[in-house]
Amino acid sequence: MPFDLGATVRLTGECRDPDGTLASAATAVVTVTLPDGMTVTPAVTEDPDTAGKYRADYVTTTPGRHSARWVWTEPAAAYTDVFDVQEEAPPTILSLHDARDHLNLVSTKDDGELRFWNSATTRAVEYFTGPVVARSFTEEHAARDARAVVLHRTPVLTVTAVESVLTGGVTYAVDSLHVDRDTGEVIRLDGGRLTGRLRFTYRAGRTVIPENILAGARIILEHLWLTQRGNRGGLAGGGQDLSDPIPGLGYAVPNRALQLLEADRLPPGVA
Repeated sequence: MPFDLGATVRLTGECRDPDGTLASAATAVVTVTLPDGMTVTPAVTEDPDTAGKYRADYVTTTPGRHSARWVWTEPAAAYTDVFDVQEEAPPTILSLHDARDHLNLVSTKDDGELRFWNSATTRAVEYFTGPVVARSFTEEHAARDARAVVLHRTPVLTVTAVESVLTGGVTYAVDSLHVDRDTGEVIRLDGGRLTGRLRFTYRAGRTVIPENILAGARIILEHLWLTQRGNRGGLAGGGQDLSDPIPGLGYAVPNRALQLLEADRLPPGVA
């Protein structure tokens, strides 16, 4: 499961000789490669009670996919694994409390797994509706004497910056522009044209999340949570909701959730 930004990751590795037996090594190094390609080598210690078992603690500083590569000498051995670090404020439609409450979970022991499926639920909902949780996006557009530029994600809350990608290119002050919240269309207030390779930074999402989206998210979360648990219980709503495949998401989304999201569904062809 993903680690929180700023949390300490306990990295573990086992050095084994060619016969597969745990063995103390002459040297042990673990290299953590960050999402931006930078590397760090946290201090490694061997378990005083078990020869060949090593560990290192790494404090996370960057969200994204990390790799951890262990290398030992005498005996020569190596091992590589990956771990993920989530954003400081990961976008989820449901709070952890609401997710736990909907699934009737009293204990917090499964919170790590629940947070994973809660994030997956948000992605599934936004596949149909566009951004629900308000957050920033950045994208580039090639404007060739254009009357308007259409941003990809809606509803747009605000455009925070418009910069030229090219040195010496035209830039635009955000207060000189008008953005259509629902369509994402950006135009100049003075009626002029937009030109150049432009990088738009903007916030999109909903300040108030409608009940139908919240209800759809709860159904999807319940479906994902219980179906991956096999025979440990059916859906609270009764039955397994064996829906037909949904283009793009297969059986991951029950039809009753899709019906709830229909009112806010993106038009065909809109990503």
